[in-house]
Amino acid sequence: MFPTYDVIVVGAGHSGCEAAVAAANLGSRVLVATMNMNTIAQMSCNPAMGGVAKGQIVREIDALGGYSGIVTDHTMLQFRMLNRSKGPAMWSPRAQSDRLLFAHKWRLMLEAHPNIDFWQEMITGLVVKNGLVRGVRTGMGLEIESRAVVLTNGTFLNGLIHIGEKQFGGGRAGERAATGITEQLVELGFEAGRMKTGTPPRVDGRTLDYERMEVQPGDEEPGKFSYTDTPRLERQLPCHITYTSPRVHDELKEGFDRSPMFNGRIRGLGPRYCPSIEDKIDRFAERERHQLFVEPEGWDTIEVYVNGFSSSLPEDVQYKALRKVPGFEHMKMFRPGYAIEYDFFQPTQLQPSLETRLVKNLFFAGQINGTTGYEEAGCQGLVAGINAHLAIRDREPFILKRSEAYIGVLIDDLVNKGTKEPYRMFTSRAEYRILLRQDNADLRLTPIAHELGIRGTEARMERVRAKEEAARAIEDFVRNYSVAPDQLNGFLEKAGSTPLRQKVKLHSVLLRPQVDMASLRRVLPELNAFASQYEQEFVDLAEINMKYEGYIRREREMVDKMNRLESVLLRDDLDYESLKSLSKEARDKLTRLRPRTIGQASRISGVSPSDISVLLVHMGR
Repeated sequence: MFPTYDVIVVGAGHSGCEAAVAAANLGSRVLVATMNMNTIAQMSCNPAMGGVAKGQIVREIDALGGYSGIVTDHTMLQFRMLNRSKGPAMWSPRAQSDRLLFAHKWRLMLEAHPNIDFWQEMITGLVVKNGLVRGVRTGMGLEIESRAVVLTNGTFLNGLIHIGEKQFGGGRAGERAATGITEQLVELGFEAGRMKTGTPPRVDGRTLDYERMEVQPGDEEPGKFSYTDTPRLERQLPCHITYTSPRVHDELKEGFDRSPMFNGRIRGLGPRYCPSIEDKIDRFAERERHQLFVEPEGWDTIEVYVNGFSSSLPEDVQYKALRKVPGFEHMKMFRPGYAIEYDFFQPTQLQPSLETRLVKNLFFAGQINGTTGYEEAGCQGLVAGINAHLAIRDREPFILKRSEAYIGVLIDDLVNKGTKEPYRMFTSRAEYRILLRQDNADLRLTPIAHELGIRGTEARMERVRAKEEAARAIEDFVRNYSVAPDQLNGFLEKAGSTPLRQKVKLHSVLLRPQVDMASLRRVLPELNAFASQYEQEFVDLAEINMKYEGYIRREREMVDKMNRLESVLLRDDLDYESLKSLSKEARDKLTRLRPRTIGQASRISGVSPSDISVLLVHMGR
């Protein structure tokens, strides 16, 4: 009935979708197994992609040939570049998406791929023989053979939904939980745990008074995520901002005695940086209000997402409290918010390729690894899909360094440090964030994708070369073009910058903090005429390269130093217990985690600099 597949992907959320296309675009024959074909790429929580650090990840996925950026560009309602007031390392693209169109576009792109098949049924187990995965077992008892399996189960593994004192099995509202896989993996020796996430109520947009809220429009010149020729956003829908109040908080507190968070029914750890509204009130009792983002779910729906009001309180408490929020006085609710507990597996049980240490050719990606967020899930799926393809062909694994991508930072953090709470990416987690900007993800990663042989990267490489050449040409022009005092002094005085006393190169003027390329182009026709030959994205890259040249050079020097440690390989059979100069904790963790390099060992929690010195001496360094 079934052929033998190269890769079976279990789950069709953001992680599963990216895993499927990654393996398929390398030439693998892929089966996507999902419990419901109608919920492929469902945006289970907020209808948005990107944000701080997350936007960088979406651009990295796109640069590596993934589809998240393309789908977002085709289905967005609004685009905003966050943190524009800060340096370019912090700029983060974010898009409000049409929930239904997003899932529909993903399904169309998957179905159009000749290397991808589908099977709708719960997967209840794996076929494992002699430590090697051989396929999956379905709820009806079917066995489907494959050479590799990628598990992307999201919140479905023994999922338990909480609303007040009610609790029931489910992986998402209206969908049943997945059973069987956790139990088998534990029998195989894997360490499982429980985590918790939540979602806010959905409400009827027709019953909201937007006049009582702050308008949050999109950018006047909206950008996009994909480096490919996706459409530009022509019109946008606004979001809105409102706030809770002491009256709202008092109403919510009335239900605290029935809260599963506070009475011990929820045992899983929730996300620290995206707490429920009741958790905010409890932890930040001194604050009189909390911000709520009122986000449309699509072009053609009245459904609205209340971002910031995630809750597992009883539905009547949620309803009464929301009706005291400005603009929500006559609100009608579609469904209440809820919390969901689910199984995850400590990611320290994985190789940096996301292959499990215990079962060969078995890969984990997404929330099963303890992460939260569409973007974090999608990038893991992409890496797992690529490595599943490479593993069954005995090729070297695809591993991104921390200096190459936010994706590299995320996976390195997970496999070396593990996580005790849902892991979310922030710019602060990346020590080389000036190098890992959202504007240069294609320059960093598309050559790697092209070298791997990912389908469709030939045209992307042509654009990368054009972008690099354009940036060099613009930089050369600025460095060599001389300006006289009479050309710029009027502009400089208005900008609050010291006037020129003699002719100087334009480059020295651009380095001033009060000056940027856009303003210089307005007062220097020759510069404007030259820059107008190129796309704005190319001009922006050249400007960043020049203005932040010193910082970029310093970070590259730091990377070179760290890469020396990354080049010192550790033997797989190294007996750490025999190295008595190592601390007991270091011996235990190094024996269990088996780092590939000294650099990786240095990032394991509990391994100190003195332990690294011992290893270097032992290695003859």
